[in-house]
Amino acid sequence: MIKARLFIMSTLMILLTVATASAQGAEHAAAATSGNSWFIPASPAFAVAIAAFGGALGDGKAIAAACEGTARNPGAGGRIFTMLLLGLALIETLVLFTFLTLFIPSAIIR
Repeated sequence: MIKARLFIMSTLMILLTVATASAQGAEHAAAATSGNSWFIPASPAFAVAIAAFGGALGDGKAIAAACEGTARNPGAGGRIFTMLLLGLALIETLVLFTFLTLFIPSAIIR
């Protein structure tokens, strides 16, 4: 079940990224003038929302695992906490990279 959800989320991310890339070209001007295509300009927001959702799931699993590890071995709590912070920083970095790759290029072109 989880593999199916991850496959669906990754497929949506790819589709939204492709839609964003195509919106930055000549099609973007045509979609902006027609007024009936709201999905192309809103696709970066959807992509960042999906990335934030995945990051939140990853954060929750990492924190749960760190709590369980500390409960099993309280003496290793300091090392577990250090690795937890490193893992959380890397997870959140992926969300920020998604934000930068989807919003910054569209702001530069306009």
